[in-house]
Amino acid sequence: MDRDLSLSRTKTFSFINPWIRYFLFFFSFLFWVFSVLIVGIGVYAKIQKATDAVRDSFLVDPAVILIVVGVVMFFITFCGCIGALRENIRLLKMFSLSLTLVFLTQLAIAVLGFFYSDQTRSALGKFVENAIVHYRDDLDLQNLMDYIQKEFQCCGWNDYTDWSWNVYFNCSHGNPSTERCAVPYSCCAPVPGEAVVNTMCGFGAQTQGRLEAAKAIYAAGCADRAAGWMESHLLLVGALALGCALPQVNRSIPTPGSGSYCGNVQEKRSAEGEG
Repeated sequence: MDRDLSLSRTKTFSFINPWIRYFLFFFSFLFWVFSVLIVGIGVYAKIQKATDAVRDSFLVDPAVILIVVGVVMFFITFCGCIGALRENIRLLKMFSLSLTLVFLTQLAIAVLGFFYSDQTRSALGKFVENAIVHYRDDLDLQNLMDYIQKEFQCCGWNDYTDWSWNVYFNCSHGNPSTERCAVPYSCCAPVPGEAVVNTMCGFGAQTQGRLEAAKAIYAAGCADRAAGWMESHLLLVGALALGCALPQVNRSIPTPGSGSYCGNVQEKRSAEGEG
């Protein structure tokens, strides 16, 4: 009888590698803490700049984006952390499903962006236009636009004259701003041989023709620069992302006998129930 019981246990025994469990728990806990920090930073930034002008730019507010990303990360990593620690099938399934949805969402965005490039460009144009309008009202948007323009060596969305959308840089004759017809310092092109960029180079740039303005600033728009960057990197990035995503999605599906951690836990629970 003891021999039969031993054989029965051997047949139903499902080995769960503790290293996989600890690995999943450690990284889930690490990103869980990181998600809490992201939410905290986003909430703090949102409270610090709670003005009417900033509320108008709610959808393009980097602080709101941080909060949303942080909350999603918190939910996913919480399921992975507690699910691995307690070997909870429901939480592990939610963790796997969440990862699958994230990967599929990223894939869908990439595919839609590729096949509906005109609509994507239009949506990005509205985002940048809103960011330009609120450039002086929101420090986060200001830093974001400065980073984009310096990174892509561009100015505005279509070209440097787009900065007339902003009330401070507007080039109309009745504008009393000292920055009338100017562009931000991030549009300034570095002068060869000079380590320090002249932050005043953009003053009066909108009154100049493209060739004249290009001597001191980046005259090209960020739309063309971004499109060129995407065309030169899209296939490589897309192939790498797809190659990394599909195996992870396959591993995240909790089917018994699949060799995944969730599948092993499920087999163990089934064996314990039969015993």
